[in-house]
Amino acid sequence: MLIDGYEDAPLTTREDLLSLPGFWPAYLLWLCRTGDEEPRPGWFGADEADTDAAIEALTDGERWPVFRIPFGAGHSVVVVGRNLADDTGTDYFVTHGEWERHGHLASVDGHHAGPGLAWRELVHIAATPDLDAPGVHTHHARLLLLLPVLGDADLPPEAAWLVADALLQAGVGDDEAPGLAEALLEEHPLWESPEWTLAGASPLSGGEDPFPGILYCDDPHSPRCDTRLARGITRDQSARLARALGTWPAVWGEGHNGPGLVG
Repeated sequence: MLIDGYEDAPLTTREDLLSLPGFWPAYLLWLCRTGDEEPRPGWFGADEADTDAAIEALTDGERWPVFRIPFGAGHSVVVVGRNLADDTGTDYFVTHGEWERHGHLASVDGHHAGPGLAWRELVHIAATPDLDAPGVHTHHARLLLLLPVLGDADLPPEAAWLVADALLQAGVGDDEAPGLAEALLEEHPLWESPEWTLAGASPLSGGEDPFPGILYCDDPHSPRCDTRLARGITRDQSARLARALGTWPAVWGEGHNGPGLVG
């Protein structure tokens, strides 16, 4: 599998890893490191051996795992395990078959860049799988795969419930899911919770007319700090992306936080 900029990397689609009993703690445990208590695989209903096996698969230097999350109009979020010996991390991109280059959402590593998605974008992508495209189609798995790139100062009250429900679907116990959801949505260990803006030009865009409908982030460390989520695409392609993200035309009025969610 080729992604621009990764032509020589041993990328391998590995959606099969989601079925490993230790996958979710291996993928998300670091995101719970916001309190005094050390997070444990048992929070996810997994043991240390299963979690270690999943970590080994996720960090395989000979087969870098790729997870595809296809959503509206031919777009996909692509999650890449960048398993270089001296530069490990996870990169998140948005791609489309018509684009020459991908759009950078976020990177989780020692030189992190993010956040990459607002809450309304995350829940919209999770709820709108493109069933004709390969990748992850299950709602709970899509939401949890995208959770590490979330950063949003305006989370709705329903956010913890939705994440808890996704965790339950992933096999987390009834007793653990609510508290684990709260831990995953607490202060992000890599970046702040920013504001996202739909209308008007970004102060970092040089005064250029913004691409319509694409949110930008007020955190200058985010790849989303202007309205051109993907460089080199046309305004028409950007408008189609905004529709696929659920942000343009504005489908939610004031007080609405996502599909079917009323604040």
